[in-house]
Parts: sequence; structure tokens; C-alpha cells
Amino acid sequence: MAIKRAVQKEFRPGRGYTKEDWDAVDSPPLTDEELAAMRPARDVFPPEFFEAMEKAAAAARGRPKVDAPKVAVTLRLDPDVLEKFKASGKNWRSVMAEELRKAAGL
Repeated sequence: MAIKRAVQKEFRPGRGYTKEDWDAVDSPPLTDEELAAMRPARDVFPPEFFEAMEKAAAAARGRPKVDAPKVAVTLRLDPDVLEKFKASGKNWRSVMAEELRKAAGL
């Protein structure tokens, strides 16, 4: 199923390009002959192009990789201990991690 997109007929600011960019583009609609002569991109570009595109897309996804990612754990704590750390502020998890690091001698 093809996606039908509205064709923008006039310049509208705030879309990532300037009026000068809009005016510089001269792109008339393709003729039936031009459309019939078109070939798939995989027939035109070398395989290396698509490999590079895949690598770039994969690298751009998600959060950046870290050397030592944090590990999710389940830990049961006494309510008073948890409240004490939560009272330290929004970064109470970091505060708790630092205290555990000290206790472990790291």
C-alpha cells in the first residue's frame, strides 16, 4: 500500500530550509518516460553503498554504547534504608551506588 503524501506547493518557514533553498530547487514532475526508465537503486549503486548505509543506520540507533554498562538487579531493602536514600534527592540511586562502592572498597 503506497503512502499518499501532500505536495507542498509554497515555502513554509520552520521546516529546516530557507526561502533561498526553496527557490533554488527546480524539480519538475517526472514524465511517464522518465518513470519507465528508472531502475531500482540496488541495480545502480554498488553493494558497498548499501553496506555502509546499514552500518550508519545501526550506529545511529539507540543510546551510545558504554564500556561498563550498568546491570539491572532486584534487591530487597528495609523500608527505612530506602527512605533514607530517597530523601537524599533525585539522584538517590547514584548516591546509593556510591555508598555501595565505598562499602565494597572500590
